[in-house]
Amino acid sequence: METERKKDMLSKKGLFLKYPMNYVFEEQRMVCLLIGIAISTAAFAVVNSVSSQSLLAGYKIGSDSISDVSVVSTSLIPRRITYELVDEANRNINAGGKVPLGLKKKKLRVLVTGGAGFVGSHLVDRLIERGDSVIVVDNFFTGRKENLLHHFRNPKFEMARHDVVEPILLEVDQVYHLACPASPVHYKFNPVKTIKTNVMGTLNMLGLAKRVGARFLLTSTSEVYGDPLQHPQVETYWGNVNPIGVRSCYDEGKRTAETLAMDYHRGLNVEVRIARIFNTYGPRMCIDDGRVVSNFVAQALRKQPLTVYGDGKQTRSFQYVSDLVEGLMRLMEGDHVGPFNLGNPGEFTMLELAKVVQKTIYPNAKIEFRANTEDDPHKRKPDISKAKQLLGWEPTVSLRQGLPRMVDDFRQRIFGNEKLNSGI
Repeated sequence: METERKKDMLSKKGLFLKYPMNYVFEEQRMVCLLIGIAISTAAFAVVNSVSSQSLLAGYKIGSDSISDVSVVSTSLIPRRITYELVDEANRNINAGGKVPLGLKKKKLRVLVTGGAGFVGSHLVDRLIERGDSVIVVDNFFTGRKENLLHHFRNPKFEMARHDVVEPILLEVDQVYHLACPASPVHYKFNPVKTIKTNVMGTLNMLGLAKRVGARFLLTSTSEVYGDPLQHPQVETYWGNVNPIGVRSCYDEGKRTAETLAMDYHRGLNVEVRIARIFNTYGPRMCIDDGRVVSNFVAQALRKQPLTVYGDGKQTRSFQYVSDLVEGLMRLMEGDHVGPFNLGNPGEFTMLELAKVVQKTIYPNAKIEFRANTEDDPHKRKPDISKAKQLLGWEPTVSLRQGLPRMVDDFRQRIFGNEKLNSGI
């Protein structure tokens, strides 16, 4: 036994003398592995230290340094806020210079619920134009794919057929929550579904914003003021709403959505913004959605009588869609929660509006009066002093400027569809 051990040792000694590297790798593998790990770790630490020091040295300004950026990147704060802070540091460091790799401002990833609708599609246009990546979620109850066809080949655009009443998991920086039918014809069609969209849909989107640290904007409505006893309406006015009326699924639904947004803001620190939207018009509106501007324009183009409900003395304020989109984006990017009235304070009676449409499209159009609908507000005019002061926003497109743009869109869609249906 001893003799065999001595032979083995002499054999290994001979192997070591003849092939020293083979001996080390075969007989001392564990030692080699540990030495390799130690060398790699040391080399990585040295390189990382040198690169960090050179970056800090290269971007010092006076007594300040870029070390604040490294603090930002390792802090436990929402990703969207991190980008803003990094971009702020970038502006301080590189005023007029080239942005160093790794410090360029990241474009936002934005969710737009109801993005295939009238207002939503115009908002998507602006966000894509700005360079953001946009995800549209829509169940296409009132939205139309045609409104967004021009974005389908854009790699920064995504669309999902989804109802916000059901939860969805997405990674985004901002949420514009527009999903809800907005015209009486549509929201009265299924009032239970309307209030579920306002309550459950808003809860789901607020929950998503909370999970991913996104900023959330709720598009509420002037209908929260009901049939107002105060004129014009300011944001501090609590409204005069019938909680059991035929419009309450929308009116009270939006009021509840505002409550949820504020509770998430106060109790869970979710960044929220609330916009109260007044009557809006423009291209891509649903042609027969029951709203007064679209009704009048479609009727005049078809050479039908313009139907005025009641005595025609009810007043409304009409803003062009591009003005609204500008207000929504300023609200989202600003520092104020709201609510903010977003509307045009120019006030028209229904009869005045009918005459403007008549003059613009078909001077021979007749005006017919019909019985008024239930809970129809008598007066509606926004006070936009708060938006002017805090957002620097006010509408710039008058009714007489915006109406012809809408007429061109409706003319193409109405007569295009009629020719298609007739086989012409």
